[in-house]
Amino acid sequence: MMNYIFTDVIQKMKAATDRQIGVIDSDGTVVACSDQSLINTKHPKMAKLVALSEEQTVHFSGKTAAPLSAFGTDFDYAVFLEGEDEAANSLCLMAQVALNCAKTFFEERHDKATFIKNIITDNILPGDIFIRAKELRFPAEQHHVVFLVRQVGSTDTAAVDSLLALFPDRQQTFVISVNENDLAVVRAVGQDVTQQDLLGIAGRMEDVLKNQLFLKVIIGIGGVAEHLRNLADSYKEAQVAIEVGKVFDTEKTIITYDNLGIGRLIYQLPTTLCEIYLNEVFKKNSIDTLDQETLFTINKFFENNLNVSETSRKLFVHRNTLVYRLEKIKKLTGLDLREFDHAIIFKVALMVKKYLASRENKMF
Repeated sequence: MMNYIFTDVIQKMKAATDRQIGVIDSDGTVVACSDQSLINTKHPKMAKLVALSEEQTVHFSGKTAAPLSAFGTDFDYAVFLEGEDEAANSLCLMAQVALNCAKTFFEERHDKATFIKNIITDNILPGDIFIRAKELRFPAEQHHVVFLVRQVGSTDTAAVDSLLALFPDRQQTFVISVNENDLAVVRAVGQDVTQQDLLGIAGRMEDVLKNQLFLKVIIGIGGVAEHLRNLADSYKEAQVAIEVGKVFDTEKTIITYDNLGIGRLIYQLPTTLCEIYLNEVFKKNSIDTLDQETLFTINKFFENNLNVSETSRKLFVHRNTLVYRLEKIKKLTGLDLREFDHAIIFKVALMVKKYLASRENKMF
């Protein structure tokens, strides 16, 4: 959107001079120019020179350039003008003023999404959040939740447009492109919002992306942020939800941070501590001595709340057969899964094993 603002100003200035005028971003890509053929061309050396210079203007390869103002200290855009003479210098500074005014007006009046992105990516000082919110007339104490939408496999830039169409109220929902795979949807919610409500919102997002763009996504839901300064926490929680879900809830496509349970604690443990735990629990035999059929039986037993009769029915085996298998597990591991305390120890051990396996896969 900012590119259109720059283009509009440049086109109006074009009538006042025959000099070529343009704007580059921090990477040196031309995002707007009086010469349309130059748009998207790269000038990284010019961008680097502007970023490092402390002068009002810089000269490079027959052009004069000047940085545009930015919220914070980072360089984001610069105006350039054809020529290195005194006239070019004066025109460049005049263009800088005009484009700065247009940029500031747009950011303060319309681009609240940039403000939100700066918050969730920790690109703004906590003390400046309230000041900036006041400038933008943004309610600082409005409750928000961050939904992190991660595209798996194929990606599509149209995902942003699809989600914007799903939530047309631009004052209540902000769709932010974080990187090539991730989109952050920051949505205002009521104080009485429930986990079911949040799952419903995420489900609608998943359905739209799946049915319209044929995208496979995983959605992490952060906790409710009661103030704008807590938005970064909600974003980090949504990230953790996806990462922990990849380890412990591989079949789920929507994961909430508040429902991660013990998996969240295990994910934060050092691997050495996890290995010590497994060695202490399985003193008689390693967990690796259990075959796939035995592990399947154990998981079914847990799924059916340690109920022998219900588990045997789901496994299509006689009750005595299941009892025999449980006795075999007790003999191998020293843990009787029919006892609640032993079952908890074993369940945690299985999750720790999963976590260690996921860490090993990341190393390769």
